[in-house]
Amino acid sequence: MSFRVDDLVAAAERIAKAAREAKDELNAQDGRLGDGDLGITLDKGWAEATALEVDDPDLGRYFLALSKAFQRVSSSSFGTLLATGLMAAAKGTKGRNAVEYHEVTDLIAAARDAMMARGKGELGQKSVLDILDALAIATRDLNDPGDIAEAARQAVEVSLETFRNQPAGLGRARMYGEASIGLDDPGMLATRHMVNGLISDNSAP
Repeated sequence: MSFRVDDLVAAAERIAKAAREAKDELNAQDGRLGDGDLGITLDKGWAEATALEVDDPDLGRYFLALSKAFQRVSSSSFGTLLATGLMAAAKGTKGRNAVEYHEVTDLIAAARDAMMARGKGELGQKSVLDILDALAIATRDLNDPGDIAEAARQAVEVSLETFRNQPAGLGRARMYGEASIGLDDPGMLATRHMVNGLISDNSAP
């Protein structure tokens, strides 16, 4: 089974809806450990992404357009990292009109590694990197959209639960030290909303 640009366009619409609905929650959570604008960043970025005119079947070029959309409207660290991850996906799908679902894990891993290099972060620091790592592991060897969706949903929840009671070690949140224990990392929470939006029709993209 494979997905194409049309599938990703529909997926972007679902993510944009989820980002819009979660804006206030994410702003509030980010206000506890950051600048308080994460919800705005996510909402603006995906709104820009869904406004793209798409007439090219090349998946790599579509992912590149998504990356540029976030670069245009967001200068925040999370927006920059997300744009970096999308750029990695663009490189991994360049020149291709279809991608098999079992390759999703490799695209997630590539995004994780690129974001890790850009943000100079490591796994285990209670950040978006950890939740992406969990998603890459959970979706490995899966080729059915429904199976991928369920694995992703579970991985997100387990990651949040695992890291919730640990101190933040990356980004602005790390400055809060012990005060960050018991709070979800805003970037991880944002990823939960994006994943849940993405799979809201009980399938992968």
